[in-house]
Amino acid sequence: MSGPFRCATTSAAAAEPLAGTASTVRAFLLLEHAGPWGEDALRDSRLPDGLGTELVGRCRLAGVRPLLIRRYGRSTAGGLTCFAAYADPDRPWLETATLGKPAEVLDVNLTALGQGRSAGLASHPDPVFLVCTHGRHDACCAELGRPLARTLSGSHPRHTWECSHLGGDRFAGNLLVLPDGLTYGRLDADSGPGVAAEHLDGRLDLAHLRGRAGYRFATQAAEWHLRQRVGLTDLAGLRLEAESVRDDLTTCVFAVASGRWTVVVRSSRADAAQLTCQSTVRRHALQCRLESIDVLP
Repeated sequence: MSGPFRCATTSAAAAEPLAGTASTVRAFLLLEHAGPWGEDALRDSRLPDGLGTELVGRCRLAGVRPLLIRRYGRSTAGGLTCFAAYADPDRPWLETATLGKPAEVLDVNLTALGQGRSAGLASHPDPVFLVCTHGRHDACCAELGRPLARTLSGSHPRHTWECSHLGGDRFAGNLLVLPDGLTYGRLDADSGPGVAAEHLDGRLDLAHLRGRAGYRFATQAAEWHLRQRVGLTDLAGLRLEAESVRDDLTTCVFAVASGRWTVVVRSSRADAAQLTCQSTVRRHALQCRLESIDVLP
């Protein structure tokens, strides 16, 4: 007898490409809440009455992605940690504060955060590693995310947090690195610590990279294909100079040490499929296929 449907197993078996599947949001607000987390983390969790709904509404207006975070093991000591991050591809930044109670998160300047300006918190010098373990949203996130979170919490305890739904459940275990906005998929307890160590050394792991948050899906894929072509893993070794979209084609111009490159990616929809463990509707996932890649004179 076969087991229950698992979206991550199905996606991996089909060799679904990872590139071009990260969030397109640049501004993130992280609030520590030990849980438990409901299916809709902010609205269904045990936050004070109405706080989750109010925060979701304010973040939507400001163009900010709110996430709940917690340490592995759900321990909370000395107040609640809050982060504000802006994943600018050239000048990413991260700020933090310790809150006395959850409602103080409403004092964060979300309008400024959504516009890429300081949210009014203290600068935070180190990256944070966010592992999606939101099992109430999707079983794969718990089954594949929690072993990853456990191992990363051992190898990089200061940087690692569990987080609520990131998106792309079928690519679990998922890791978001802020403030750079780099999203990795299909990580496990063996591969996760290496990816974290590489990032702290200023390098990317292309085998697991889903994309850079804040870029269009096609632009994320274009960056991946160029890095793959020239063997570039240096975090700061590439800069997007131009981007244009016409119909289903996205054309990107990137500058790297070896010169300037044009990458063209075609966006299309895959055949309808069940994309999450709990979904009752078959949907068409976006696909980003490389059309051409050329070095400019």
